[in-house]
Amino acid sequence: MAHVVHGRMEIDVGIRSPTDKLHKLFSCRPQHIPKMSSPKLEDCKLHEGSWGKVGSVISWHYVEDGERKVAKEKIEAIDDEKSSTTFRVVDGDLMKLYKKFILIFQAAPKKEGTGSIARWTLEYEKLSEEVPEPYATLEFCAQVTKDIDSHLTSAFGA
Repeated sequence: MAHVVHGRMEIDVGIRSPTDKLHKLFSCRPQHIPKMSSPKLEDCKLHEGSWGKVGSVISWHYVEDGERKVAKEKIEAIDDEKSSTTFRVVDGDLMKLYKKFILIFQAAPKKEGTGSIARWTLEYEKLSEEVPEPYATLEFCAQVTKDIDSHLTSAFGA
């Protein structure tokens, strides 16, 4: 029997957008994100619950490394004080490789200057040792964040 491998990785992205705009977008209005990161994100749909509510289930249709993929996620936590949102993948392409896959988005003001630091944390449990580390997914999250930042700063002059 293969060993189950747990992992955690994160990436910080320096952006110009304010922390509150990013947090509200990921926690309450994820359905607007595909417009800001097309063609990477094709769609975001609500399956259960309400937008911006813990326990709600949403699905993402996206293109990663040239492949069309789907992820169905449950919003596990929204922490307005820490400007973070936690998503647990419950179905889709990632679940073919991972027993558990959690994405945590957190935004914080930069210590110096204007803008924010967006941090993506991935926590996962592989189905087998042969499953690759999810570097492509982490980089995808970083690129989507940069797309959103470009959209927000050009649209609102942040």
